[in-house]
This record gives sequence, C-alpha cells and structure tokens, in this order.
Amino acid sequence: MLNIGNHISSAGGFAAMGEEAISLNANVFAFFTRNPRGGKAKDIDIEDIEKFKKICQENNIGKLVAHAPYTLNAASDKENVRQFAKEAMADDLQRMEYLPGNYYNFHPGSHVGQGAEKGIELIADCLNTALNVKQNTIVLLETMAGKGTEIGRTFEELEAIIQKVELKDKIGVCLDTCHIFDGGYDIINNLDDVLKEFNNIIGIDRLKAVHLNDSKNVFGSHKDRHEKIGQGNIGLTALVNVINHPQLRDLPFILETPNEHDGYFEEIKLMRNNYKY
Repeated sequence: MLNIGNHISSAGGFAAMGEEAISLNANVFAFFTRNPRGGKAKDIDIEDIEKFKKICQENNIGKLVAHAPYTLNAASDKENVRQFAKEAMADDLQRMEYLPGNYYNFHPGSHVGQGAEKGIELIADCLNTALNVKQNTIVLLETMAGKGTEIGRTFEELEAIIQKVELKDKIGVCLDTCHIFDGGYDIINNLDDVLKEFNNIIGIDRLKAVHLNDSKNVFGSHKDRHEKIGQGNIGLTALVNVINHPQLRDLPFILETPNEHDGYFEEIKLMRNNYKY
C-alpha cells in the first residue's frame, strides 16, 4: 500500500488531524509541532492523544512526520536564536514521546555568512544537546534547495552533520523532491544515480521519509518554491517514478503542495492510482 498524506493543520488537536487524514484517504501525514513561525507549543491534551491513537489503530494510520518551526535555525550567528533551536527541539522531542516511534523533521539551518563548516558544527551541537538516548523519535534532516546560505543542499553536507552527532541511531533524512531538484539533483532523468549517490555518501537506510512536491522553478535554480503535482518542472511522470522506486516505495510520502482539502484529496487519489504495488 502507498503510504501517502499531506501537511495537516494541528490547530484542532490530534484527533481532528486524524479525522482530516481519513477524509483525505491519507494513511500518513505531517504537522507542525508548534506555530511554524515559532513560539510556544500547545499544552498536551492526554484525552485528545488517546482518542487519536484509537483513530490510528482503527484506520491503519502509519508514521507521523512532525515538522519543526521554520524559525528554528541551529546554525544562526546569534546565540539567542541557537538557544531557541536547542530548547524548542528538546521540548518537541519530549512531546513526541506521547506518540512514540514517529519522525521529527527539521530544516538544518542557514549559516548566515559564517560558512558551511561552522554551520554544520553548530547544527550538530544543537542535535547533541537536544537528542537523548531514551527517545523513540527519529530526527530527520531535510534535504534543502540551497537558497541563500542554507545548509543541506548536498548529501555531503548532511553526512557531515550526521558524522558529528553522538546518537547516530536517532538521526535520519527526509528527501524533498522539490528541494533536491532545485538543488541540482536530476531526479527526472537520473533517479537511480541520485539514490546511488545518496547511498554511497549517507546510506539509503537513513532515508526515512519523502516530501513529495513538484517545483515552480527550473532544475538547479536553488529557489525552493513548491508546485502542485504534475504542474511544475519535475512533472507527474518523474514523481510517479519516485513513489514506485524499489528503494522508496515503502516510505511515507508527504505532500507539501499549494493546496487546500479538495486539492490534496485529488493528489492523493492521483498518486494512489499510479502506484504499482
């Protein structure tokens, strides 16, 4: 079965997200752990979480791919911004333990002129502060498009972070199709080669989830603007190849396309109809 869903608003709580996923025929989904622009997370509601767990069990909802706020920049040149990243990530990971065995995805960060090497060092420091040996959540570094001073455009940069992390068993990667296409990895014509390169540098076993997005921009543009499936420069055929690739087909696929409910329903239906397994 294809494991596919989209980014769902957490405003109504977990049970509401579960019901929304069911209405979309989604069996996985993503959500922000707190306001995507930062700030305090909502209080834990145990009753809501228990209701959500029951919904998941009854409807075979699989992996959750939680997303850190966009304001989390572990590679910042400002101490207070880095401290927020450490505190927010540690808090989010503690909260994720109420729903153990899922994923927590984050954008590695931007070095804002300090250089990639320094940024990588700071990101690893954040992870070494926030991760704990008892956690049941895998933290995912997201592949980035490389706009500005973003870290994570290349597989080498992600691996450099991983190598500096002490608890390596708590770290994985989320591959964003728009980001890597914009970043210069040709997933249209050379998907096999891209995945071979990923395996040689990072290891395919660390690839835990895929953000399935088309791109408004051309190959190698380093701009990061998502488009609806089949309406961008990656195209439907290439994205169908992604969901059916033997090394990817069992992963959770998360749509982050510019859609509302009906649009996501149609995209999920489209991808399910093109899934071959």
